[in-house]
Amino acid sequence: MTQVDETLALLRRGADEILIEAELSERLRSGRPLRVKAGFDPTAPDLHLGHTVLINKLRQFQELGHEVLFLIGDFTGMIGDPTGKSATRPPLTREQVEENARTYEAQIFRILDPQKTQVVFNSSWMGEMRAGELIKLAATHTVARMLERDDFHKRYASAQPIAIHEFLYPLIQGYDSVMLKADVELGGTDQKFNLLMGRELQKHFGQTPQVVLTMPLLEGTDGVQKMSKSLNNYIGINEHPREMFGKVMSVSDRLMWRYYELLSLRRSLDEIARMRASAERGEANPKVFKTELAQEIVGRFHGRAAADEALADWELRFSQRRMPEQMPEISLVADGEGVLGLPRLLKEAGLTASTSEALRLIKQGGVRIDGERAADPEIEIRRGASHVLQVGKRRFVRVKVC
Repeated sequence: MTQVDETLALLRRGADEILIEAELSERLRSGRPLRVKAGFDPTAPDLHLGHTVLINKLRQFQELGHEVLFLIGDFTGMIGDPTGKSATRPPLTREQVEENARTYEAQIFRILDPQKTQVVFNSSWMGEMRAGELIKLAATHTVARMLERDDFHKRYASAQPIAIHEFLYPLIQGYDSVMLKADVELGGTDQKFNLLMGRELQKHFGQTPQVVLTMPLLEGTDGVQKMSKSLNNYIGINEHPREMFGKVMSVSDRLMWRYYELLSLRRSLDEIARMRASAERGEANPKVFKTELAQEIVGRFHGRAAADEALADWELRFSQRRMPEQMPEISLVADGEGVLGLPRLLKEAGLTASTSEALRLIKQGGVRIDGERAADPEIEIRRGASHVLQVGKRRFVRVKVC
């Protein structure tokens, strides 16, 4: 196996698709450092583990000697990425975008090498673009071409409104690749249309089209929807070590293996496969592997000492209370406001016969959430959350609110 073959094998790990791999191979064989782009709209102030799936891949490119172009979409952030949305996204204000962008800059260097990272803002060129130039850019594609995009097509077919400015988003993302002369662009699988737009626009402007590398979307702690702060199913990289550790431990055993494959930097895919097989044969306890994963992730962002302290705290709070390793798991649907009140949650989970019984037990101190006594009957659990509910000493249920 040649060095380029080994490099390709490394870059394939965790990737969903490389378009076109032969082009990437050719560029790697050239020996020159590649310009590797990834864009992030500062729509929320905190990065979470879902973001790190892609950022870890950027770090791999850096370790292979390539330059990372970390694009903060402060201009596109004010448009709002329509990807995966069934309605027009409300635009952010300039002040919101700038504040979120500052926090992004502070967080990315917990993963990326600052010496090999160029942080760029697409307002640098889009803010200077004149109306006539934007019209020319818009003229490179047709409405029919835009409607080929899955989310636009679904909204059009169901008579959901599509604002004109939303068509500009993929064009501007593609134009960013032109301005940066990107060799490779990374993005989630949901970004494929936008990433390919970059290839087309680079051809239009006489550039060699970029290679597109898509990364899978990491499910959140609910195990259903992609990790998102708005869904409250995220694990933030800036969260307290104990909170981060506990959230990793809360994911299901099935989801744990996907987290290993997409987030672990210590374990090879072969090792993970052997670990999973041993757990499925009953030869090893999945909890041991989950604990190792939680320690690895906490240690990456907070250091080994913090990871050890988080483990000790988790064992003190949970293991000493003899929370069972196996318990029923159910999913419940939130109300129209995206929440479920604790009394109703207990009733629907089958832990109490009625909401009045649930209220009584809460007031008596007989209800715990994730091992902590729930003393407030007004507690509401939001959609996307996953918690262990306990009534008395022996009745446990893991509940996911969808």
